[in-house]
Amino acid sequence: MGLAANVSPEQPERTRKKVGNMELTEKLKDKLIELIKDFSNRRVLVMGDLILDRFVWGGVSRISPEAPVPVVVVSREEVRLGGAGNVAANIRALGGSPLLVGVISNDEAGEKIEQEMERLAMKTSGLLLDLGRPTTMKTRIIAGHQQVCRVDQEARAPMSEELFDKAGNCLDINLAETDALLVSDYGKGFINRKLLVDVLPKAKKMGKIVAVDPKFQDYRIYSPCTILTPNKKESEFASRLRIRNEQSLKQAAERILKKTQADNLLITRGEDGMSLFRPTGYSRHIPTSAREVFDVTGAGDTVIACMTLAMSAGANPEEAAILANFAAGIVVGKLGTASVTPAELIQVIRRH
Repeated sequence: MGLAANVSPEQPERTRKKVGNMELTEKLKDKLIELIKDFSNRRVLVMGDLILDRFVWGGVSRISPEAPVPVVVVSREEVRLGGAGNVAANIRALGGSPLLVGVISNDEAGEKIEQEMERLAMKTSGLLLDLGRPTTMKTRIIAGHQQVCRVDQEARAPMSEELFDKAGNCLDINLAETDALLVSDYGKGFINRKLLVDVLPKAKKMGKIVAVDPKFQDYRIYSPCTILTPNKKESEFASRLRIRNEQSLKQAAERILKKTQADNLLITRGEDGMSLFRPTGYSRHIPTSAREVFDVTGAGDTVIACMTLAMSAGANPEEAAILANFAAGIVVGKLGTASVTPAELIQVIRRH
């Protein structure tokens, strides 16, 4: 059922609020708020690539005499969970209970990931140790509100067979006790066909919500799933189509749905909002709700975290997408890898 079905022709005009070109009724607002309140009862098993996001803040007053680059005088540093860790942190911030399964090394970045998880009261039992490669870390140099550059430390080689077996066992043990399985693929070597071919069908058979945030792989490995959330660039890669307009967007969606057999496809399009598609030919566009954009870092993580919690709480795909759109609109207004709280989300919905 489309969002327009929530608006009765006889409904007084004063009760109708618009999100872009969509109407958000008082009844729907109440439903969305009740869904948010139910996030606290949802348990999500998150599997994916763990990243440490390191931020180095400073000021610039001169250009280096060695090269035409700014000299950043460091004032402070901070670290946050990135990648699948940021997805789990968003679930935690929204009130859900995430169990994160991923790989770190016995280095300083790995230790900081574990410390951040403990600070956020997240379980660390799903952390696997890989001594053969460093923990993935992204260091962002920021002068004022402007990112000057990013330095990545990573190794993308697949994990050992032993680690894949350990990951599979960890997923098997915890799957029955969760409401949803969320796959966060950042292309760092943790997510591959071997790991997904067993766990995705098993999760679907058990009636779990299966959500996937894909990367540049053969999308057939993400089948079966309840919701797939690629961005525009990833959708172009998966469909082998350049998305130039609404027609090419729809064609790309049809190809992805045919390839993955996903129940729902949500293509995130930055300032152009989001578009929801189903194999039946159904589509719904959701305009962006962002008022100011400071940083898009991790916005996709917020989208899939909110979508998964909402659908686990009983939201239909449209309702979940509207909530995810509001959540993304909040997070891009913050600088750095950020998350959203239930209070922030409820406040934004009540304002519309």
